[in-house]
Amino acid sequence: MLDDIKRFDMAAVPMRQHLLPLIWLLSMPAVISHKNKLTKINMENIKPPYLLLCNHNAFMDFKVATKAVFPHRANYVVAIDGFWKREWLLRLIGCICKRKFTNDIFLIRQLKRVTDRGNIAVIYPEARYSLCGTTAILPEALGKLAKILKVPVVTLICHGHHVNSPFWNLPDHKVKGTEATMKCLFTPEQLASLNNKEIMEGIRREFEYDDFKWQKEKGIHIKYKDRAKGLHKVLYKCASCGVEYRMSSGGTVLRCNACGKEWQMTELGELEAVTGKTEFSHIPDWYEWERDEVRREVEKGTYGITCEAQVDALPNAKRYIDIGKAKLTHDMSGFTLCGSYKGEAYTVKLEAASQYSVHIEYDYLGKKGDCVDLNTINDTLYVYPEGSDFSVTKMALATEELWKFYQTKA
Repeated sequence: MLDDIKRFDMAAVPMRQHLLPLIWLLSMPAVISHKNKLTKINMENIKPPYLLLCNHNAFMDFKVATKAVFPHRANYVVAIDGFWKREWLLRLIGCICKRKFTNDIFLIRQLKRVTDRGNIAVIYPEARYSLCGTTAILPEALGKLAKILKVPVVTLICHGHHVNSPFWNLPDHKVKGTEATMKCLFTPEQLASLNNKEIMEGIRREFEYDDFKWQKEKGIHIKYKDRAKGLHKVLYKCASCGVEYRMSSGGTVLRCNACGKEWQMTELGELEAVTGKTEFSHIPDWYEWERDEVRREVEKGTYGITCEAQVDALPNAKRYIDIGKAKLTHDMSGFTLCGSYKGEAYTVKLEAASQYSVHIEYDYLGKKGDCVDLNTINDTLYVYPEGSDFSVTKMALATEELWKFYQTKA
């Protein structure tokens, strides 16, 4: 499939970051307007090169990272769709291309080149915006990568970016007083004395965050009138009647169209039932309940969905290619996509036991709706399920729970 199309050159050596004054100029207004407070811990004697691991909730993350590393050069790992139609610019400012959730030996080589020449290598290891402002799964390879690079490991954990611009409701909600903590987690000497597992345990501890909890503790009121719009993308299963795929949202209201129950989203980011019991006032608790429900399906061996889908391919940064309709199956074995393009049948299979997470999009590019982003080393496929009896959020949760399930069986 697409054998005649040139793929993105993953092996191209990342450039040293150019246009630094412009990058700072474009980043600082947003950082200032949101009154971001940056706290540095154990950073007194830390100079580039180092590995910077950042949590990921919104585009604001990049702007705060620019502030955090100032005045030094950094190279950022960016997904291939970030390069779309602007590859020259992304390369010029030092970005490194990655196809999400693939085992990519080129990336390790690129990061080693960056640190060997004295620059900062920046990774967002969750590899997608958080769906509800809490930690996503981190790749186990981070510990090994830290050992290979042999430079300080620094974390940058931001708070307030999700509630300011949720993945499911992107407009700026005007949150003031966002916070970030930059911390040297391991020095090279400490890395040498630790094994991969111990390094991963330390990284995971630093990546524990909850933006809605942070909002409530800080007493930040968000008056944005459409603050609940899109929330049903994440909370796809009714906590009252248990029906899936019939939730809707708008303004400040989340609603189940199956049983009619409604919840108000308060200015403090909590949910309150309009009538009856409030099952979950804390949005991440509802999301984790959905995860538990998916886990039960996986443990019973009953998880699965098959649907027709529209597929777009992004082999390089130039254009998306419409490759027509296909059948998407996600079940206990993983993802299977079967279709044909220009008369040639194809099958893409991603085994559940080898895929710890998957990237999803809500209303991607404002065109075809929600999609699941399937990646191989050479291709990125944006798969848009058709109909209404599906949730890409559930597919993402199931991908993670399937991976955990097979890890315990190994």
